[in-house]
Amino acid sequence: MNFIDHESLFARMKARLKVNLFAKILFFAAMMFGLFILGVLLYRIFSQGIGYLDLQFLQSLPSRKPEQAGVYTALIGSVLLMAVVAPVSLLLGVATAIYLEEYAKDNRFTAFIKVNISNLAGVPSIVFGLLGLTVFVRALALGTSVLAAGLTMSLLVLPIIIVAAQEALRAVPVSLREASYAMGATKWQTIVRIVLPASISGILTGGILALSRAIGETAPLVVLGLPLFLAYLPKSIFDMFTVLPMQIYNWTGRPQEEFHSLAAAGIIVLLILLLFMNSLAVLIRNKFQKRY
Repeated sequence: MNFIDHESLFARMKARLKVNLFAKILFFAAMMFGLFILGVLLYRIFSQGIGYLDLQFLQSLPSRKPEQAGVYTALIGSVLLMAVVAPVSLLLGVATAIYLEEYAKDNRFTAFIKVNISNLAGVPSIVFGLLGLTVFVRALALGTSVLAAGLTMSLLVLPIIIVAAQEALRAVPVSLREASYAMGATKWQTIVRIVLPASISGILTGGILALSRAIGETAPLVVLGLPLFLAYLPKSIFDMFTVLPMQIYNWTGRPQEEFHSLAAAGIIVLLILLLFMNSLAVLIRNKFQKRY
């Protein structure tokens, strides 16, 4: 007859509780350290740049004089860049996800493609900048235009959108598809009228978050050779332009302290844009999310 050694059992439980307490304290300290550093950075940025953030700063062109410099050119350039990235990446990303989830056969080749798409989502952004420089800037002779940069940034966020769209399509219950087929609908009608409306929340949320990454990227644009200083607005997607991260990068490299404050004000503008896009993603998710 086996008896339980209560003393040994209690000793093991006590040791495990100590390890659990140590891990909890360690993880809490790591979280607080990260929040502290983030708080210091935010305080530094807002205390240094909030005094320069006004309507004149948003409406002024870049200048070599700090008191006359603004972010209007970079702000319009960022908007034009998103006007190219959004339709290209969303259309290609959602179409690819629909094909992989609804039409492609479940074999090794399809699994190979899915794995590589997931791996591309973790590739450093500068690699996509080198690809864009080789293909769009030089091979297609698009130069440092809005179109070349938009196509490059579309390649950057495309794997993220594909993965997010795949997860959203996969989350739609099979019973909805079967019910549609039972009513006589074709596969394409089922996708358009049932699957896409049911997955639109996840698709749009993933797409907006991916675009939020694109609007804050600097490394691919530096590789493409975008100008750090541009005192005129682009008239079309084939013109040279600059964006907020490049303008901030330019100001931080200046020796004058006033330009550093302008860079902090530009960072605040960029943070506001990112917070707006992230909030929009949350609102879309809450509005269109359905329970099945």
